[in-house]
Amino acid sequence: MKKRKIISLSLLLVGVVLSVAFLLRIEFPQGFDAYFKREYYNQFGPMAISVELVIAGYYFFIGHRKTNFALALFGFTALLDPLFDQIGLFDSIVPLYGTIILSICGLLCLWLALANPFELKRLSRLIAILSLVLGIFVELFFNYF
Repeated sequence: MKKRKIISLSLLLVGVVLSVAFLLRIEFPQGFDAYFKREYYNQFGPMAISVELVIAGYYFFIGHRKTNFALALFGFTALLDPLFDQIGLFDSIVPLYGTIILSICGLLCLWLALANPFELKRLSRLIAILSLVLGIFVELFFNYF
């Protein structure tokens, strides 16, 4: 119980700090029509990943029954961003420090979700695949579409 709380508070802290850092990088345009362009919405991709981390950390803190799904969703989303960037599908706008921190947290969250060391509600294979598909959708939404 104590280890779970420490890990979850660490994830929450990292998620909040990265959310604020990514929010401060967003450029708000002048004029009404600029808000409907793709370049404006692409800026929110890194913040969406860090908000996923905050939600997963909160669920992990309270021991919610959807914790492993939230952890897996964040883990896949965080790891797919640099993967898609490396294979050339799109150019990631997540800064290098964010990529490194989110990748480390993503690996930890995937291990927590799939190994289930704290004996929360176990992920089924279908839900694990669903979290992967949703992670792909989130990445493509903010970077490709």
